[in-house]
Amino acid sequence: MRAMTREHGSVSPTRAAAAGRTVEVVYTADDLAGLEPARDLPRPGTHPYTRGIHPTGYRGKLWTMRQFAGFGTPEETNARYRQLLAAGGTGLSVAFDLPTLMGRDPDHPLSLGEVGKCGVSVASLADMEVLFDGIDLGAVTTSMTINGPASMIFAMYLALAERRGVDWARLSGTLQNDILKEFIAQKEYIYPPRPSMRLVTDSVAFCAAHVPRWNSISVSGYHIREAGATAAQELAFTLRDGMEYVQYAMEAGLEVDRFAPRISFFFNAHSDFFEEIAKYRAARAIWAEVMRERFGAREARSCQLRFHAQTAGVSLTAQQPYNNVVRTALQALSAVLGGAQSLHTNSLDEALALPTEQAATLALRTQQVIAHETGVARVADPLGGSWFLERLTADLKAEAYASVATIDGMGGMVPAIERGYPQREIAESAYRQQQAIESGEQVIVGVNAFTEGPDVSPPTLYIDESAETRQRARLADVRHRRDADALRRALDRLREGALGRENTMPLLVDAARAYATVGEMCDALRDVWGEYVETPVI
Repeated sequence: MRAMTREHGSVSPTRAAAAGRTVEVVYTADDLAGLEPARDLPRPGTHPYTRGIHPTGYRGKLWTMRQFAGFGTPEETNARYRQLLAAGGTGLSVAFDLPTLMGRDPDHPLSLGEVGKCGVSVASLADMEVLFDGIDLGAVTTSMTINGPASMIFAMYLALAERRGVDWARLSGTLQNDILKEFIAQKEYIYPPRPSMRLVTDSVAFCAAHVPRWNSISVSGYHIREAGATAAQELAFTLRDGMEYVQYAMEAGLEVDRFAPRISFFFNAHSDFFEEIAKYRAARAIWAEVMRERFGAREARSCQLRFHAQTAGVSLTAQQPYNNVVRTALQALSAVLGGAQSLHTNSLDEALALPTEQAATLALRTQQVIAHETGVARVADPLGGSWFLERLTADLKAEAYASVATIDGMGGMVPAIERGYPQREIAESAYRQQQAIESGEQVIVGVNAFTEGPDVSPPTLYIDESAETRQRARLADVRHRRDADALRRALDRLREGALGRENTMPLLVDAARAYATVGEMCDALRDVWGEYVETPVI
């Protein structure tokens, strides 16, 4: 929160550069006037779960160490998954390439030069078979970071499990499936907001009925923060997105306690150490209060916010890249002290390229050192009761509730997005942050202070064009071998279902069984719903 001046090495005691929050030099009990510990800070595992959802914290079970990975072809990524599991990773997290994220096949003209570059290329069930070759889907938890075509990719995963004889009831993992944050921040959408919400709601209902251990939505604040939001904006917009999903599902006839326990969250672990810890604690309290008071949830698990955290990619620097190891370690520690259920640590080279195997292993080792050498996992909410931390938690709650009320006044998050409200707020925050960095008010070590001349870059991973060549060849082979009549019937049924009110998930699974590609399934729905073109926010 305070920038170190280069002249004297002192710390400025005024304001957080982007958030504009005043920070005092010292905090006392007077800063918590009105706070009642018995009411506001009950023991961990007790509503509203400010101090954690588990009574014993990490003593019973450590957080899942889930390293985000994917590049090139399914064969290459499968090898990386096996390496991470052998190194002690306890879950898989799939990074898809840009064509897949946008619902395009490797041979689409817009895919040229992008296949396999920022993640793994997955076009059909044939790719999914290779991606998880030798991996027991019933024994590993799998997170898939994809949104616009989330239902299509999930359908392929379900079809793969079926082919391997793995009961869907045994599948455990998370589908990000958070289309609202795409409209707000990341912009990897396909359809307009309202039909996009139809897809999400269909998958929530389907999972509640058929895949009970699967988290059907991971409401993502991570990308909102990466786009330039403050901690308070990340908190408010993420939780309000979650409320929108709950509202849509209930309006579709689902009982809240039937699906709410399978909604999870995904937050950014940024560099302002104590603010991040306070953010996670505030998130749990707000979600618990909203689920009980606004939506009438009765089950404890419906009110317990479970979250994955990832260290801040936007904080990584190409300059002095080994500093990123230190940044990542401290960010990861804030997530642990804040009670994350799952954690990904970024690699030191990610400002330059996708991580090498060595860098990814070091990032995993960072989590393992925190878990097994520091002692921080021995106590649940070890910083609870700190006058500073509790003041920060209360302040963030108040700021978030104010933003939620503003969005409520617009009629909800979908209307707010259509009016450009969250997009505009984030753009203004990002501008203020960049001004603070360029002026030196916010110090970035090795970038605008403490520079040392030419930087030494580590070895980086290079994805050549052979991935695209191989993926196009596999896709051509799939199209040659599959049953063309079965494919046509499946895609026709998908279009018909989208025109009506039928749940689209069974139709997508049927299409996946017929080896329909991501692009073909997405195009079938493009025929019905069209594509979304955003109105620029200035």
